[in-house]
Amino acid sequence: MSAGPPGGARIRCTVAYATRERQYLLSVELPPPARIADALAAARTQLPAELAAQVPWDSAPVGVFGEPRTRSDNCADGDRIELYHPLRRDPRERRRERVARERRSKRKRGP
Repeated sequence: MSAGPPGGARIRCTVAYATRERQYLLSVELPPPARIADALAAARTQLPAELAAQVPWDSAPVGVFGEPRTRSDNCADGDRIELYHPLRRDPRERRRERVARERRSKRKRGP
């Protein structure tokens, strides 16, 4: 029993990466069995060298359709492989700081 597509078909995936300015959706076609790392390597060749150098191909967390994965996981036909940006700041910490600022400003104004 084969884990890949029937008849020796190739696996088609989309590699997604976004900056603040633009989203990149790179279509790749790989022989089965293919890993996420293989799809990233194929996608890297599709971008101009200066842009590809700015993408954290080897260090960014990855996932498939929003589910965290590792680069050694296999790809399935139709997968959307996503490269994630690390958060600049923890959203919970930002909210705590905002609430503290609002409380301080209310105290200054009075009841």
